[in-house]
Amino acid sequence: MKRTPKGRLELTWMGKDSALIPVEEGKYDYAWVDPDDPRAREVKSIEVLEQVGEVDGPTGANENLLIIGDSGDALRSLATIPEYHDKYAGQVKLVYIDPPFNTEQTFEHYADQLEHSIWLTMMRDRIRDIKPLLSPDASVWVHLDDAEVHRMRVLLDEEFGPENAVGQVVWQKADSTRNDAKGLSSDHDTLLVYRVGSWQPNRLPRSAAMDARFSSPDGDPNAWFDDNPSAPGARTHQGMVFAIQHPITGALHYPARGRCWWTDQGQLLDIMNEYAPYELVDLQDEETRAGLCGVSPGQVRSGVRAIMLSVPLTQAAASARERLARGSWPRVVLRSNGTGGLGRKSYVPSVGQVPSTWWSNAETGHNREAKAELKRLFPGVIPFATPKPERLLNRVLQVATLPGDLVLDFFAGSGTTAAVAHKMGRRWITVELQEDTARKFVLPRLTKVASGDDPGGVTILTERVAVDGLPENLTPDEAQRFNTYLGRVLKAVDGVDTATVKALRDATRTRDEKTVQWNGGGGFTVAKMGPSMYEVDDEDGEVYLSAEATNGAWSKAIAGQLEFTLTPEHPVFCGVRRRQRLAVIDGVVDETVVRTVVENLADNERAVIVGKGVVPEADALLRSLSPGSRIKKAPGDIFPKATVN
Repeated sequence: MKRTPKGRLELTWMGKDSALIPVEEGKYDYAWVDPDDPRAREVKSIEVLEQVGEVDGPTGANENLLIIGDSGDALRSLATIPEYHDKYAGQVKLVYIDPPFNTEQTFEHYADQLEHSIWLTMMRDRIRDIKPLLSPDASVWVHLDDAEVHRMRVLLDEEFGPENAVGQVVWQKADSTRNDAKGLSSDHDTLLVYRVGSWQPNRLPRSAAMDARFSSPDGDPNAWFDDNPSAPGARTHQGMVFAIQHPITGALHYPARGRCWWTDQGQLLDIMNEYAPYELVDLQDEETRAGLCGVSPGQVRSGVRAIMLSVPLTQAAASARERLARGSWPRVVLRSNGTGGLGRKSYVPSVGQVPSTWWSNAETGHNREAKAELKRLFPGVIPFATPKPERLLNRVLQVATLPGDLVLDFFAGSGTTAAVAHKMGRRWITVELQEDTARKFVLPRLTKVASGDDPGGVTILTERVAVDGLPENLTPDEAQRFNTYLGRVLKAVDGVDTATVKALRDATRTRDEKTVQWNGGGGFTVAKMGPSMYEVDDEDGEVYLSAEATNGAWSKAIAGQLEFTLTPEHPVFCGVRRRQRLAVIDGVVDETVVRTVVENLADNERAVIVGKGVVPEADALLRSLSPGSRIKKAPGDIFPKATVN
């Protein structure tokens, strides 16, 4: 009997079925708890501290948000509190996170095996917490080194589905190999990219380096390069595998084995007729074509005719040479001055370049560049071991977003993501766990961006361009390197002809072209996560109110937890949710409280009353005066009894 295996492919670890709560504020120090523990489900308030810069506008303080506090708390509150849910839920187009790499510096209190489990649980929970915030066509980018990338790939497959894995971008983070490395020098990081819904990467804007290989040796008004005239797919496109007779040499040219011509026979016949008269002829070359298509002669499509000269070769050659002399050649190129093989004109694309998975430091910066950027902003202080350069985030945002899109980074670090997003006209939310880091680095950095006092990074984009054109297929960067190497050679060699050197330098002159991308403007809101309102007895799992649960702080927290919109102007009710009103009593709910609440209800409204105690008569009175209204005693009716590990 055939056995069908059970189970599924997944990553397992210690504590996968548990949740984490912070042990100490502002540190990566966690305790395991049951997922139903109120401390893992609590919706903490978001307390606005100040607004920096311009308040209104597309990049104003009302759009951008810096939150100080635990990222899990922040994400849960953003997705639940109505004032933030209504603004941000389903709006985040890009999540880029550079999480704390799993090193002994981050999780210093845990043994190795448990350290990995803590990290994976933390990341799993935060990935789940972002889902309500993601737009229907978003992308998630997770930046990692080799320590956890293999495990994170499996975790993201579980959370988003392997079919939504877009790719792994390799970023060349180092500008030189480390000879003091133990084992192999770690010269790259990996960015795991996953899509949500219909997300597709944007194409990159074309640069001078991309277009350097395009030229016009024939005087064609549109620059081109000599491309391969064939394409893959011979087996499935057998009607596009046939011979073309060269108009000057008379040789028969077929596409390479496994390939077919890049376009259909009718178009190729029209192109070749520009050189000389052609016709379609059946050469009965099924055996040759079968070999090229990778099938047997009996399987190859029969009756596919070749494009052959219809006039004598001498006449065709004269016609073809005359056509070459006129310039602006046809799309099929006769290589080697007309005596070589067949090529194809490929013109400068009208659209940008498809992003690749290899990002060199020449294009996207490196760690040393990032440190230099921070040194300019904060002289004498290097707070981060592996900061990310602004050019790297510029590339991520180019590929993943458009101006006005919302970007989320809940591991702010030095604030690079938010800074670059602001300069590129994107809206942003960033979260930083450590208040000291937020106040010393993230807040002042973003303040400088808004005020226009940050001239570094991508504020000014620099591109290497040619002064007076360059030799064919030579990029501006290559020309610059050529002059560097030429200078070194000239120092070591005597008697070099100066005229030749001058000609070489004149032919490879380049310059930096600077484009100002940001002049300042906009603003952001600074907020901090509120304190926990609850405590749990580790012995019996009973939930108690904390010392923080008093007056307005408690009312605000309850409103957020129960998804009521705050109504601070109302004398009785602190929140509203459709036709329900919320009253939070910092004391006992008695008959007087019930009557006051009911008297202030409008027609068709019902009340939810939350108190720290409830007299027995209050509940019955409320049911009689306002059927459908109810009383909740905190904390027991807010959370079920917790199971604490």
